[in-house]
Amino acid sequence: MLTVLLGLSGAVVYGAADFLGGLASKRLRAVTVSAVAAAVGIVPLLVGLVVVGGVATWTGTLWGAVAGASGGIGVLLLYRALAIGPMSVLSPLTAVFAAVVPVLVAVVRGTALSGLAIAALVVAVVAVVLVAAVRDTSGARVTVSGLVTAAVAGCGFGGIVLAYDMTPSDSGVAPLVVARVLQAVLLGAAAVVSARLVRPGADPAVRSARAGRWPTRLLLTVVACGVLDAMANVFIQAGLHSSDDPVTLPVVSVLNALYPIGTVVLAGVVLRERLTPVQWTGIGLAFAASVGLALA
Repeated sequence: MLTVLLGLSGAVVYGAADFLGGLASKRLRAVTVSAVAAAVGIVPLLVGLVVVGGVATWTGTLWGAVAGASGGIGVLLLYRALAIGPMSVLSPLTAVFAAVVPVLVAVVRGTALSGLAIAALVVAVVAVVLVAAVRDTSGARVTVSGLVTAAVAGCGFGGIVLAYDMTPSDSGVAPLVVARVLQAVLLGAAAVVSARLVRPGADPAVRSARAGRWPTRLLLTVVACGVLDAMANVFIQAGLHSSDDPVTLPVVSVLNALYPIGTVVLAGVVLRERLTPVQWTGIGLAFAASVGLALA
């Protein structure tokens, strides 16, 4: 039960961070928002390291670095995939791979799943697809390049969960600090390169960022995004180490992939965006899957 609660909490908090990042990306380049949010997220993790404590080990540091690299690459490839389009196909595909990859790894390791757990995991994956389904009016066609890029991006996000699962249980937030620093460096480098490739006068967001004119509300939105994203990682790692049951890994990975629920619900509340019947169905299935995993 605790594992399910932590997994769902991570998904909801990450969904909120994704929503705030999306708002900020309407004013700034998405890679810039991600880079700044990643850098901001280092601060609460350092505070957590001082308050809660943690043990820095070579193993924890190594897997923290793997998580940071995996997450950074996943974010960059996701941007690339969504630029290729169509979002209505590639966004759910990314979420599915993020959920399924850790499950497959757990099964290969020899994890035995009960019938109820298998059914709940399948329902949860279906829920991920339905909730992540978005309208796409760009007219973009599905291409092999887009599908592969989205799939690899999803594998990158799944790699974060796998890496955190490999960290020692007594390491605390120490590996998360390593992951966040490396991710901030990777995304920061990508943001710098991206800004240099765009003429200052061609993009208002780039022109504003270079001039240092960030409105207070925009800055607070990016800061909140970074803090919530860091908190989501704490929930994910806590969920992975909340039990010695080998089923913990697939449960947390699939529940974590339900983060679009938080995003679409906030979009409905704050932006008055209407959820489609398909998304409502996905939310209902996600709730049913969570109950099933709690009982499994």
